[in-house]
Amino acid sequence: MCSSKRNPERSDLKLSKFQKDVLVGILLGDAHLESRNNVQTFRLKIEQSENHQSYVQHLYEVFEPWVNSPPRRKTRRTKDRSETISFGFQTVTHSAFRFYFHQFYQAGEKRVPKLIHRWLTPRAISYWFMDDGSIKSKQSKGVLFNTQGFLRADVEQLAGVLSSEFHLLTSLRKQREGFQIYVSGKSYETFVGLIEAHVLKEMRYKIPPPRKRR
Repeated sequence: MCSSKRNPERSDLKLSKFQKDVLVGILLGDAHLESRNNVQTFRLKIEQSENHQSYVQHLYEVFEPWVNSPPRRKTRRTKDRSETISFGFQTVTHSAFRFYFHQFYQAGEKRVPKLIHRWLTPRAISYWFMDDGSIKSKQSKGVLFNTQGFLRADVEQLAGVLSSEFHLLTSLRKQREGFQIYVSGKSYETFVGLIEAHVLKEMRYKIPPPRKRR
């Protein structure tokens, strides 16, 4: 859809601070970068379930100068012949993504950058949470970051940054697929204060409701 032949690199494009924050957050989540021509230029690919269509549309608007086609609906058949529907888009290929590819990927595997403590801002955390976070339970004020796709050392690094830089009480939760980061309900007010200004209305269902006042 966005081949380098059809879309020569747009030399005037530069990532804004806002776009960089969003990019860091979603790369910690489900977004990914891929090379198109021997690791010289790269494109960003975003795909979410159909019920997150409004979130994908928002991300499209964030990166619209970098995109040729609006988000599209995709239907796939699973092994049991049921259908899964997703919604997503991809950017043009561009060298501006090269730095982030080399920071987030090693030997084709997504990793947590060593310098993530420098780039993890409240906005980046908010997009990471919208992309791949969840409420622990209806009764809990704790939240989860679904980091099972990363190595344990990477997850420990992320949890450490959330604790040391943002004063959140974190721990690791072992799952069959890997490790989640659990942000304790004791940090509820701190966490909400950190992300509230950046979370879209459509994604606020992921945030536990406020404590009941006695």
